[in-house]
Amino acid sequence: MQSKTLGWLLLAPTLIILFFFGVVPFLYVLWVSFHQWNPFAADPGMSFNWATNYRQVVFDAQFMASLGVTAAFVFFAVVSELIVGYLLAQAFMKDFPGKAIFRTIHTLPLIMAPIIVGSIWKLMTTPSIGIIPHLLHNWFGYDLNIGQSAAAAFIVTIIMDVWHWTPLVTLTLIAALVSLPPDPFEQAQIDGANKRQIFWHITLPMIRPAILATVFIRLMDALRTVDEVLMLTGGGPGSATRYVGVHIYKEVFPRTNYGYGSAISVIVLYLTIVACWLLYVSLIAPRTSKKG
Repeated sequence: MQSKTLGWLLLAPTLIILFFFGVVPFLYVLWVSFHQWNPFAADPGMSFNWATNYRQVVFDAQFMASLGVTAAFVFFAVVSELIVGYLLAQAFMKDFPGKAIFRTIHTLPLIMAPIIVGSIWKLMTTPSIGIIPHLLHNWFGYDLNIGQSAAAAFIVTIIMDVWHWTPLVTLTLIAALVSLPPDPFEQAQIDGANKRQIFWHITLPMIRPAILATVFIRLMDALRTVDEVLMLTGGGPGSATRYVGVHIYKEVFPRTNYGYGSAISVIVLYLTIVACWLLYVSLIAPRTSKKG
């Protein structure tokens, strides 16, 4: 009994912080989502409008379009980060000249604030002064202008996200690979298994929990991408990079539609939870049922 009491006492500070900085803000946003509220209007008071905001979301063409481009952005960004991150993790498992320096440089984007990342890529992709348009024009004869080409803007935002967050994936997978026991790999090599078979039947199943945790983190982060994209493209051209986070920002701040923006935020949170649950079920449930 005393050990349980001590455990709750030790957890109490964390639970209190989570309650005031997690639960309370969510309940407040949920409350605001059932109101029509513009604090900068002539009448700054809240007006309770039941589920009108949620009903409006269903018929919001811009929001539905933002969901589509966000889903595409999340898919390509997270998959690319997993592939590149795993390859870099395998490379860092080996010794090569300049490994420490390269590893340090590789980790630098991870410590940068998103708005700084967006500013860097804005400078690098500006047609008149950017190094990327200059190289693409000289090497391939391609004139990059993310302010005019929707496809180019979408691809550049994906590359920017991969550049920013691949170090996180790499570090997570390095930790998973280092912790693997050597016995299964040695036995597989003795039995004549090739590298592809070892990867699919030994490495991948053993690092599945780390991959799943990494995908959850990156999925949630990618769904709420705002700062970098606003700084780089502003959500344009048109609505090519108007991701869900950017759409919410533009509803809440420029249009000061706090009630409707809160309703969209609650729906996006629900969709994020559903996406993570579906991912968990698809990757973990079949494995658990086979064991049973």
